Amino acid sequence: MSNLIIKTQTYVALTPCAGRCSTVFGDSVCRGCRRFNHEVIQWNKYSIAEKAAVWKRLDAQLDQILIPMLPQHQLQQVMHFLEHKRVKLMPDASLGRKLYHALKLCEKNIGFADESGLGLNKQQVKAVWKTFEARVLQLAQASYEVAWLRANFIQQNIQGLENDTE
Repeated sequence: MSNLIIKTQTYVALTPCAGRCSTVFGDSVCRGCRRFNHEVIQWNKYSIAEKAAVWKRLDAQLDQILIPMLPQHQLQQVMHFLEHKRVKLMPDASLGRKLYHALKLCEKNIGFADESGLGLNKQQVKAVWKTFEARVLQLAQASYEVAWLRANFIQQNIQGLENDTE
């Protein structure tokens, strides 16, 4: 249900969860939603700003990978397809996020390829999905490694400053 809005009365619950979390098996980056393991664990404690920052990073990754992979997409047709399939997106969902949801639907049912607006035929869907999954996971893992290295560097510098003042 990644980036889908689930409404119960007036409460809106939003999570990037794709329903196949691999962080429970020890992955640093979820293979489903591509959040970092600590983001998955602490999601419900995050402020709106913290959640928005995670969404922004995830959408940027989708944009970086999917937009170049689907150069023949027709945005109006993609939007009509998503509306027809009743996929609810955040108003500020990125182009990559929209393409992701359309591709995900086609991957589950290749018969949707012609109407999706992605510019793919049935024979291309599975290969494109497989390539996308590999590339976006690589990018997410690289982002995690950079974030970890940055945090480790900052921590070491803070400790160094504390030691200098003693």
